[in-house]
Amino acid sequence: MARNQEKAQAMLNRFIQAKKDAVMGVEQKRPFLASEVEDVNECERWRSQIIREVSKNITAIQNGSLGEHKIRDLNDTINKLLREKKHWERQIKILGGRDYLSTAPKITDSDGRGAMGTEGYYYFGAARELPGVRELFDRTGQADNKKNRYELHKLVDADYYGYGDDDDGKLIAAERRAEKRLREEVERDWVENTKAQKEARYKSLGMEVPEDEEDPQIDRGDGEEDVFKAHVPLPSTADIEKLVLEKKKRELLAKYKTSK
Repeated sequence: MARNQEKAQAMLNRFIQAKKDAVMGVEQKRPFLASEVEDVNECERWRSQIIREVSKNITAIQNGSLGEHKIRDLNDTINKLLREKKHWERQIKILGGRDYLSTAPKITDSDGRGAMGTEGYYYFGAARELPGVRELFDRTGQADNKKNRYELHKLVDADYYGYGDDDDGKLIAAERRAEKRLREEVERDWVENTKAQKEARYKSLGMEVPEDEEDPQIDRGDGEEDVFKAHVPLPSTADIEKLVLEKKKRELLAKYKTSK
């Protein structure tokens, strides 16, 4: 209990001292961490101080004759102050004060123009005209002009899927040559493997391969190259006739069947 009273007395002493310093004009250093301050009014005071500093720096950065290094330093300082302001606004919300984050206005320059920036870093005043900055935003604008999914889908046609690739007949001829070459290689490998298996089988029996033994041959049917190849099992004529007959039987039974 005594410890709580001591803490309360210390906080009261700090508050009274801060009031005296404010009245006497003594400049107080802003806390490094906003989370260390537990008084809403004090957080509001530090936030107002940051806003005044931001406004002062934005006015100063409008002067393009300051030099590149000075302009870059001012722009970095403004961005640092803006991030610090967010920390104080977040602490004010945690302590039950006003929610500045949800009602924050758009970040603008001193002339009312929206600040240009990417990924949380903004450029103000003369910083917009620095070497490399203008080119950066020109590239960013070009990247934003990318087509969306609907526009890309409108460009898809038959040529996209390759339906017109064989209109000149060259592709079909090239595919036939490649197919013939691959078929010959596969057939040659099959013949050699079959002969090797046959020799191994005779050798395991302690016999020599008979001289009148014919070499393995490949049956190519009637020699026609363009033969239809079914990739699914097709029913024969007898199977179709059988299915038709069974269907007619079922229809007749269903027609003349009497329920008892």
